[in-house]
Amino acid sequence: MPIRPQFKWLYPLDWPQLSAVIRFERAKGRCETCGRPHGRQVRHLGDGRWFDEERKTWRCGRGRALPRLIAVESEAIRLTKVVLATAHLDHDPGNNRPRNLKALCQRCHMLHDREQHRRQRWLTLRMRKAIGDLFLGPYSP
Repeated sequence: MPIRPQFKWLYPLDWPQLSAVIRFERAKGRCETCGRPHGRQVRHLGDGRWFDEERKTWRCGRGRALPRLIAVESEAIRLTKVVLATAHLDHDPGNNRPRNLKALCQRCHMLHDREQHRRQRWLTLRMRKAIGDLFLGPYSP
């Protein structure tokens, strides 16, 4: 996930190198939560279950092998390219200790940041209403 320009100053100058160390040296190019490989197309069902090509098995959203998969229609299987990002576990971009950083795929990163995204949506909506009231009168969606 790209860093917003207004938050760039919160990250250290060597963030790209630090992020690469976490994602590719420590995590070996795999999500540290579910195990999805970076840069590969992965077949998945949209609910967290995905197919591990290397081990020829379906895995759950936490990366554990599933004993068997109930018959699934081929239309339900989606294809997604996995991109790893380095996440701050405590949501503080100034805390760059290795134990606070984790390599996560898009899905796991969004799940980890769910509450923060919910608060940001609420704040954005309130800001739009305030701007509308200030310049255009009452806001009507």
